[in-house]
Amino acid sequence: MLLSVEYRRSQGDESALSFASDAFFLPAQGWSPELLPARGIFATGGVPPKKWTLIIDVPDDFLLHVSGRTSKRSHHHGNEQTIRALQTRKDGYPFVIAGRFNTTQVSAGQGMVNVWTRSPLKAETLRPASDAFARAIHAYDAMFGKRGKGSDQLWVVECPVSAGCFSTASSNYAKLLLDQTEKITAEMASEDTVMVDLSGETPQITLAAAPALAASWLGYGENPGFFEQVPPLSALPAFAIFRGREELEGQQVRPQTIRKLLSRVPVANAAGNSDDTALRAKSVLFFYSLQDQYGSGLLDAALRHMLQARRGGGFDLDDLIAATEQETHQSVAPFVRLWMKHPGVPAEFRSRYENAPASLAVTSKETE
Repeated sequence: MLLSVEYRRSQGDESALSFASDAFFLPAQGWSPELLPARGIFATGGVPPKKWTLIIDVPDDFLLHVSGRTSKRSHHHGNEQTIRALQTRKDGYPFVIAGRFNTTQVSAGQGMVNVWTRSPLKAETLRPASDAFARAIHAYDAMFGKRGKGSDQLWVVECPVSAGCFSTASSNYAKLLLDQTEKITAEMASEDTVMVDLSGETPQITLAAAPALAASWLGYGENPGFFEQVPPLSALPAFAIFRGREELEGQQVRPQTIRKLLSRVPVANAAGNSDDTALRAKSVLFFYSLQDQYGSGLLDAALRHMLQARRGGGFDLDDLIAATEQETHQSVAPFVRLWMKHPGVPAEFRSRYENAPASLAVTSKETE
């Protein structure tokens, strides 16, 4: 069976896809068709095939980055090329990035970062980027473990049209720390790719992209529930992003982040954190409280254990509790209940950060 889908550049305000005159991005969600099961009591179907081929026709001078494994590339008259990429069930979120990009490679530790931009980047701009990427990647390796085989290549790609690159789910957490004048500038597109908005200052490419790479270490595209986690586990990618921000900007960012998150959670919330913003902020603070209670080293070990044990199968709060208890040899469930079964934020945690001098960097017990 051959299913052909044609996408054209929108003439109106299109936020689901990102098409420009010389580049386009089909994101990992919301564009690929899914077959529905037939109607009837005993009907079957609707299950994705084990393998299928994604065929893409683009101009001959387009660079292309696509999910799956590229198996065949052919060129035709008329300055066009056809790329065939074999998709499997592991590629549950297919994506396509293509365009007339300028490409530059940046060394980052043991791997390489492929930077694709719409305009040439100057060499002096990329020198500080190399060191920053290396530090961010090292931090995520320490927190979550190695990304696995074939993880030495990463792509940072300038979004053709920013409105189509950033999802609502991602921006809800990101906006917790953004001022009204700021905007979302980076988001994970696949396990090895992050889209960035470079309409502002080009030297900010590392600051924008490196924190968003955190999702890659959290099993992006491998854990079925990556997009469907509920609080507090839904805040784990945001917590990782904030940790990456600390790595790039310094440890003084940590207490500033916590105080800003605390301002989103009312002191007395009789409704039980029914406000979405308060619940998201509290969920991120929950991970900071685990870091304070048990230390960065043990928390990171617990996260590594949970992610590796549940790779490909999703995870929930019970998995986090079990992994943390295994690493700390303590009963963690009462501490979790203190946070999750009561409205607001525990008074001791709030007091510790709100009453500390602004210049005092309050950190986890491991670094005190």
